[in-house]
Order: sequence, then C-alpha cells, then structure tokens
Amino acid sequence: MLKTGILNPSLNSLLSRVRHTNAIVISDRGFPFWPMIETVDISLVDDVPTVLQVLNALRVNFNIGQAWMAREFLKANTKPTVTAFAEALHGVPLTHEAHVKFKLRVPGAIGLIRTGDTTQYANMILQSA
Repeated sequence: MLKTGILNPSLNSLLSRVRHTNAIVISDRGFPFWPMIETVDISLVDDVPTVLQVLNALRVNFNIGQAWMAREFLKANTKPTVTAFAEALHGVPLTHEAHVKFKLRVPGAIGLIRTGDTTQYANMILQSA
C-alpha cells in the first residue's frame, strides 16, 4: 500500500506513462472535456483540490521541462495569485499565450487532470523534460 506521494491510482497510472517530452494538462473545473484525452477527474468541490495543490504534489517526482498557460490568466487574476503560480513553477520555462492557442496544444497531451479549482484560466500544460 502506498503511504506517501500520489495516492490516487488513476493519477498514478497516468503519470507512470509520461515519457520524455510528453505533456499533461492540469485544468480547472470549467475546462472543456476532451473525449480523445484520458481524463483523471479529481475534483471534489469548489477549489478542492486546486491546480496549485496538484502541481505541488507532482513536482516531487515529475521533471517539468516546459509549461504553458493562457495569457488571459495574467489579466483575470490578482497579483498574489499570479505570483503564487509563478513561484510554484520556479525554474520551469513558462510561456503565456492566447487561450485559443493554448487549447490547440491540448490534443497533444497524453492526459488531463481535472481539479475543482475556480481560479480563472488556471489551466496549465506541463511537458516532461
């Protein structure tokens, strides 16, 4: 029995299949469903868990080489929220791009983790190193 780290078996299965340069998406609760992408829905209620909580749990064993977020995130959220996301991705090259362009990257991901986050445009794509 696992005692530490990611305990969710579906999430563990998805993460164990990520290889060099594969991408995963961590999404907020309102992100569209993509039928062609394996989705692990771990949302419970509003803001449980959040994108940042999932990111922090993944960073322990997930080597992120690049991250993308929607540019709209920067305008839709407060400075403390923007700073918290930047700090959580410290050391990872982060590109902010138009939300429409961001969504074009999603079909290339091998999986999507849906959270209960209510932060506007909190979605991110993480590419493994």
